[in-house]
Amino acid sequence: MSGPWRMVARRHGGPEVIEREDFDPGAPGAGEVLIAQEAVGLNFIDTYFRTGLYPAPLPVPLGAEGAGRIAAVGPGVARLAVGDRVACASGLGAYATHRIVPADRVVPIPDGVSVEGAAAMMLKGMTACYLAEDTITLAAGQVALVHAAAGGVGSVLVPWLRDKGVVVIAHCGSAEKAATVRADHSLHGPFDTLATTVLALTGGQGVDVVYDGVGKDSWDASLASLRRRGLMVSYGNASGAVPPVSLLDLGKGRSLYVTRPSLFDYVATAEELAATAARLFDRMARGVVQACIGQRFPLSQAAEAHRALEGRRTTGATILIP
Repeated sequence: MSGPWRMVARRHGGPEVIEREDFDPGAPGAGEVLIAQEAVGLNFIDTYFRTGLYPAPLPVPLGAEGAGRIAAVGPGVARLAVGDRVACASGLGAYATHRIVPADRVVPIPDGVSVEGAAAMMLKGMTACYLAEDTITLAAGQVALVHAAAGGVGSVLVPWLRDKGVVVIAHCGSAEKAATVRADHSLHGPFDTLATTVLALTGGQGVDVVYDGVGKDSWDASLASLRRRGLMVSYGNASGAVPPVSLLDLGKGRSLYVTRPSLFDYVATAEELAATAARLFDRMARGVVQACIGQRFPLSQAAEAHRALEGRRTTGATILIP
């Protein structure tokens, strides 16, 4: 029986830089827990650390999102015990059989939610939560454009918004993906004609908010799809980093707002993390959102999973199994 192992990037580059290595996670220290992981979530942010777009010391222990059972607790940990089912979406090092994390960054998995479901939903689901609930307060009847609507975050964000009564215009990279999305309007096709279509659907007004995890390729179409004083939420860079932004362009676009949020600023405290996770698990329990796991890869094949993700060959969430 092999001991603990993990997948790391020893240099920046393509998926081929991901390597497997044995390691000793050690014993949890004060306020920490050791998780024996049963499922790991795959997210686009993992590719940013692999390529160096987001800085981290080499070798980079990849992954932020995983779930499993507590294998050991450190001194001072009272609310968690060995055997508890837990999930975590914080820090790096989730691409591993075992992981030590601060206890206050761990969320107990409630009854009715599977370990795989938690691993697939923690980061993506909590991202959808803060996007839908915290970046802007939307009322029923307002209109949102969601890019990559069949992807990990999009497949959670679309039903979350519709449960609020928001009119959702979903955009996907292919007709096949668009057919899987249950939105008020499900679109696909090139970005250079998207704004014209969106304006036609909204009577020339544009949308109240754009949720854009694509980045460089969709930027111009997103701005052109907004209504006067609309909000551009740029939360990802799937196609590459957004180029430098001119404030004059925002003025020409009719007094637009732009924000570049990160989940970790919305769950910075233990209380914020618990509240965000509670809202997510509530939607999961009520059937509003689901852990739509489209693909499973062995953790040892993390490089192939990255290729599928970057090649836009995934639908819904992808998990890695140690």
